[in-house]
Amino acid sequence: MSEKLVLHPGPEHPISVTASAERVTVTARGVMIADTRSALVLREQGYPIAYYIPRADVEMAQLRQTEHETYCPYKGEAHYFTVLSADGELTNVVWTYEDPHKAVAEIRDHLAFYPDRVEVTAGPQ
Repeated sequence: MSEKLVLHPGPEHPISVTASAERVTVTARGVMIADTRSALVLREQGYPIAYYIPRADVEMAQLRQTEHETYCPYKGEAHYFTVLSADGELTNVVWTYEDPHKAVAEIRDHLAFYPDRVEVTAGPQ
């Protein structure tokens, strides 16, 4: 098995992880899935801002881990979750890096949500 490519953020592909000063909530089909004042904001060139929410602030009972995985050479292996709701499932709408690369180690034990599939709100709520 060949080793996966590992790239490091830099001027050609900047990535930053900072603490959010805002309250971040996530709802799916009207059900609150996450509510935190401890989110991390990941900014990566070419991608929209992603809020990473501590697992402790996510209703994990509303999620089921799937077998889907992807690989990012800057962040590592991403694992996915499906949101469970009374109206059906939202498949692979949540991702996490359980063992992220050193450059983004802060996102370990955090989950991110596709904002086009669930409602992610950030503000002084």
